[in-house]
Amino acid sequence: MNASTNKVAQKLRMSSSGFTLIELMVTIAVLAIIVGIAAPSISTQLANQRVKSTTATLANALKEAKTESRILRQPLTLKYDDNSKVIKIQNIVSGKVISTIASYKYDKKTTITSASTSNQFNPNKTADTTTYIICDISSKGSSRQIEVSKIGGIAIKIRGTC
Repeated sequence: MNASTNKVAQKLRMSSSGFTLIELMVTIAVLAIIVGIAAPSISTQLANQRVKSTTATLANALKEAKTESRILRQPLTLKYDDNSKVIKIQNIVSGKVISTIASYKYDKKTTITSASTSNQFNPNKTADTTTYIICDISSKGSSRQIEVSKIGGIAIKIRGTC
């Protein structure tokens, strides 16, 4: 009686000792397929997030330049440098920088393009009309567009070509 109990216990131990090689390979293959499907979507989402972040930074800088111009009662210029990825709000008189009011950095993997690298806001509530296009360098995400109207209105739109 004792010998037969040992054989049953030994068979149970051998049959439930772990996973087979085929089971592990199937699991890894399924995981590889899931990652292959998800990876492009994740990189596009990251590109979109970078563009949104840079758009928000530029829009906030434009709004601050507009507001500070009215408060200080002086024309202020917003300039961006796409090489150093910096946006600056400056008081410029006769082509000479008098003071820098604020400075912002934006994501190195995004680009800002416009017809002019500067935009002036005046204390009489007017501004230079400009359209900025923000893109990701990988060209995967959607681009954003910021339009500054003659009266200093700032509109953000999901469009523009990179």
